[in-house]
Amino acid sequence: MDEVNWDDRLIGIKGSRGVGKTTFLLDYAREYFGADNRECLFINLNQFFFTERTLVDFADEFRTKGGKVLLIDQVFKYPGWSRELRYCYDHFTDLKIVFTGSSVMRLKEENPDLWGKVMSYNLRGFSFREYLNLESGNNFPAFSFEDIIKNHQEIAKSICAVTKPKAYFQDYLHHGFFPFYLENRNFSENLLKTMNMILEVDVLYIKQIEQTYLPKLRKLLYLLSLSAPCTPNVSQLSKEIQASRATVMNYMKYLKDARLVNLLYPSGEEYPKKPSKLYMYNSNLMYAISPMETDSQSVRETFFYNQVLKDNAVNEGIKNSHFMVNEEYPFRIEGNMKFKNNPDFCYAVDQIEKGEENCIPLWLFGFLY
Repeated sequence: MDEVNWDDRLIGIKGSRGVGKTTFLLDYAREYFGADNRECLFINLNQFFFTERTLVDFADEFRTKGGKVLLIDQVFKYPGWSRELRYCYDHFTDLKIVFTGSSVMRLKEENPDLWGKVMSYNLRGFSFREYLNLESGNNFPAFSFEDIIKNHQEIAKSICAVTKPKAYFQDYLHHGFFPFYLENRNFSENLLKTMNMILEVDVLYIKQIEQTYLPKLRKLLYLLSLSAPCTPNVSQLSKEIQASRATVMNYMKYLKDARLVNLLYPSGEEYPKKPSKLYMYNSNLMYAISPMETDSQSVRETFFYNQVLKDNAVNEGIKNSHFMVNEEYPFRIEGNMKFKNNPDFCYAVDQIEKGEENCIPLWLFGFLY
């Protein structure tokens, strides 16, 4: 909420299904306008009403009745949404529009109508900091990556003086990334349902893939989840799902856009090259798909990659390091302190509460946002 420049007239909030985009819009309306203020209106383009009325007509009527801020959910369900948003932007200069969309949408690349007009932001799932604050009743601030590297001992000491972060860490890895863990429903079942909806609605609908290819996409995700983190064998995967190598590469890109996997590349490389390693997007997904086969080291690396990726460049590590962060910091992810310390590396260590010198508690990298 604090990162968004609310002075912009066209704002896009992207995020994967289940991270709370709808709640985010409603929270904005409640915080800035209150329940009885009719200058702000929330609409869902899934409404049958919009099969007959155009978005442009509706927005025009709203502003003539004193409306100033239109909050639009599920924008991709409306055909021609980008063209009509551009019309509203150009012609209704007294109206601000904030809309949500799937992370699969490429707002600028695939919608030239919006080039230079829309400011887009990514809404992520909970960081460990946000989860810890909710569960422990605290209000710890976020820290920059450089802060954590240089001042991790003081930061960890100040947090551990108030609460025991390690007491909450495993629960976060299992179910803390998605806000719907707070709902009184079976979390794993809910997450599996969400993952299927991402594939069936977000990926197939937005990328215009035929429904008959859904089983191949689901099987690919399952095969990748069983071996992640891994160097994907594209030839083997293409045999397994009976699709071409090019299709497998495309599907992996779609899964990345959908925030189901992360692709790790050497510095200077990116898609369409084959990634050097593939990770699940967050550790909650790993426990949901194969709870009995979850490897602790894989979970640790997945957590680190997911949390550090927000405002930092993360690439394949060199010389036995797991990751290279901002082309400056080689990192190894360790379970405990029983390793030979290389002074040229940084270490993110799981089974410690506070660190020393180049050894930093793994949980502290959950305080980056």
